[in-house]
Amino acid sequence: MFSRLRSDIQCILERDPAARSTWEVLTCYPGLHALVLHRWAHACWRYGFKWLGRFISHVSRWLTGIEIHPGARIGNRVFFDHGMGIVIGETAEIGDGCTIYHGVTLGGTSLYKGAKRHPTLGRDVVVGAGAKVLGGFEVGDGARVGSNAVVTKPVPAGATAVGNPARIIQAEQDARREEAASKMGFSAYGVTQNDDPLSQALRGLIDHAASQEHQITLLWQALEQLCDRQQVPMPGDAHRTEAFEADKLNQLVGK
Repeated sequence: MFSRLRSDIQCILERDPAARSTWEVLTCYPGLHALVLHRWAHACWRYGFKWLGRFISHVSRWLTGIEIHPGARIGNRVFFDHGMGIVIGETAEIGDGCTIYHGVTLGGTSLYKGAKRHPTLGRDVVVGAGAKVLGGFEVGDGARVGSNAVVTKPVPAGATAVGNPARIIQAEQDARREEAASKMGFSAYGVTQNDDPLSQALRGLIDHAASQEHQITLLWQALEQLCDRQQVPMPGDAHRTEAFEADKLNQLVGK
């Protein structure tokens, strides 16, 4: 028990730059307190003391602001950062090394008792603040769920889910993000660079339109030269009064 507690404290010291000492983590981190109380509640639940498990869970919620059903399964080195408002359902499973921020819900969409209603998080998953992961599916190892995302379908290992409804981005599509994440050890709040596929699509369209405008400008210049040689008037000057402002549009979509 004490070795597991030391492991939990160490993972907080590694992932939270605000943590200054073991004593501070032990006495002032509600996420750690919620984990310890949940282990007691889960033990009661497993051995058939259902009411006692629920009562310990209720007391933990009152003390920490984190609501964990005693039936949920939580692995080692899990970190609830801040933690206020986290809700974890009965059949949820959280793998080793996960980081979950405040306001996260691991909820269910089914009313059938005994069914797998809540999500399963693999190892080293990061779930950003305010995210909702709803359903009895799996979020793969090393996946990231962005802040305020609403996830209702499986997330592959190493992928990122962002938006409402969540869109899935494969890790290999952003090598720079993976390099930055590896330097930090994990991606805080599930936030990564250039991870919104909608913005990526818009930027691609803007860049394509800018390229076409450049080609049209070259055609106008060639036409001007031809008209000068033939001594005929230009058909118009639209190219001189209208311009496609790609830079401003890219700024609007977050480039």
